[in-house]
Amino acid sequence: MADLRDRFDPIPSWARPPEVLVAASGGAPGAGGHGLLGVPLPAEGDVPSELGAGREQLAAAGLTGEAGTAGLLAGTGDGPPLVVFGTGAPEALDPTALRDAGAAFAGAAAQEGRLALLLPVGSGVAPAAAAQALVEGVLLARYRFEVLKRSPQAVPVVALTLLVPGPDVAEAERGARRGLLFARATMLARDLANSPPSLLTAAVLAEVASGLAADTGLTAEVFDQAQLVAMGCGGLLGVNAGSADPARMIKLRYTPAGAGPAGDGAARVTLVGKGVMYDSGGISLKPADAVHATMKNDMSGAGAILAAMSVLRELDCPTAVTGYLMCTDNMPSGTATKLGDVLSIRGGTTVEVINTDAEGRLIMADALVLATEEPTDAIVDIATLTGAAMRALGAEIAGVFGNRRPLVEQVLAAARATDEPAWQLPLARRYRAELDSDVADVKNMGGPNGGAIHAALFLEDFVAGAPWAHLDIAGPAQNDRATGWRPKGCTGFGARLLAEFLLGFTPPGRPEPGSGEGGEAARDER
Repeated sequence: MADLRDRFDPIPSWARPPEVLVAASGGAPGAGGHGLLGVPLPAEGDVPSELGAGREQLAAAGLTGEAGTAGLLAGTGDGPPLVVFGTGAPEALDPTALRDAGAAFAGAAAQEGRLALLLPVGSGVAPAAAAQALVEGVLLARYRFEVLKRSPQAVPVVALTLLVPGPDVAEAERGARRGLLFARATMLARDLANSPPSLLTAAVLAEVASGLAADTGLTAEVFDQAQLVAMGCGGLLGVNAGSADPARMIKLRYTPAGAGPAGDGAARVTLVGKGVMYDSGGISLKPADAVHATMKNDMSGAGAILAAMSVLRELDCPTAVTGYLMCTDNMPSGTATKLGDVLSIRGGTTVEVINTDAEGRLIMADALVLATEEPTDAIVDIATLTGAAMRALGAEIAGVFGNRRPLVEQVLAAARATDEPAWQLPLARRYRAELDSDVADVKNMGGPNGGAIHAALFLEDFVAGAPWAHLDIAGPAQNDRATGWRPKGCTGFGARLLAEFLLGFTPPGRPEPGSGEGGEAARDER
């Protein structure tokens, strides 16, 4: 194990980014040495001349242009073969459909490392948005985590060229670059979540984060066990009590060009991520089933924050960002926190632990308090927090809670733009009394129903009224099977969503007196 730990690279995707180019289209199909060419085919309307075939001939080969379909077409004459990928009905074409189309193309060309594709012309989607979506679809669909395999099977994409009309080259280049950065962030988050927990401990993640920070224009501070004790971070320390591996808190900071050293002059967001490297449930041990085997992904929130922040400099993000990654595993042992124990969160709030498998909210509470101790315009946390959110929304949609409607709407807008689906759930304060404890200020679980709401209400106790949103990604963090550009295994959900949110963030401000904003009545209980 020691030898494997020494050789293991937890972020193999980051070190080997593909080359993404944009070139003017023209000439014979396949010309220019760009690699296997993909040609878009709409489900109706004109057929691209590059295919050299009519719609009936293509349909006979099973190439209908339906969204999500792709297949190989023999080249005309001595020409090379082409991949025809469907873009669906022209009136329904948007970046989400193009991202899916790029994924279908990548799947049909799975044995080729050098790829090229034609940008759909006259689609109504701006060249930059189309280029970004296609790059994301291709690269994310071809992602595989095979660093621990002796003989990897997947063929990585080493080069991707987009062929676009000459006047659109500059705009498409901007979109393609953004697509590459968004894809790299997601692949980085996937790498981290897929890494075995014995190889990616909290301490190792701190080393990875420090190295990434140095390379990407971030500053990183790592707080060890002794420092966490001095800071009064009793939530993180309580969860870590049963572990043989020490906890770490990683504080990252991104400062935009032109802003002051603490982000002065820029809008400021604080991110908080759950980084449970492996969640056994602690004394409240999880059953030994398939879900238990996925619990290396319980640090997906922290991974998404690290990944998103790693591309902010290259995206020229105007928002100043501070990130807290709260990292530990949750293990049973003779020293583990017991049911009935009381922990003291930073700031002095006491928490009765009635279930040690409700640990994520405990470690995040410390960070939420820390977030309120510095100036910020909004706090956003992200965590694989509750099975209840997955029961409510299924395995593909994240739950969103918040105390400011404008902030929640910005998170939802970013979810729509990136096709990382999220749905607002009610922060129903009528349930807050279910968290009251007889022996402490609060307990870490409520009743048997509404578990996602209870978790959100618990977290809200620690934000001191600051604008705050909470993303529960327990469902979409993991895929049981590959679907389009989402692989089987850890999905990296949240990295692109957070990057999109930060790029367009506007401070929500304080609610107007008497507006009801932030209360249950103001919530859209969709």
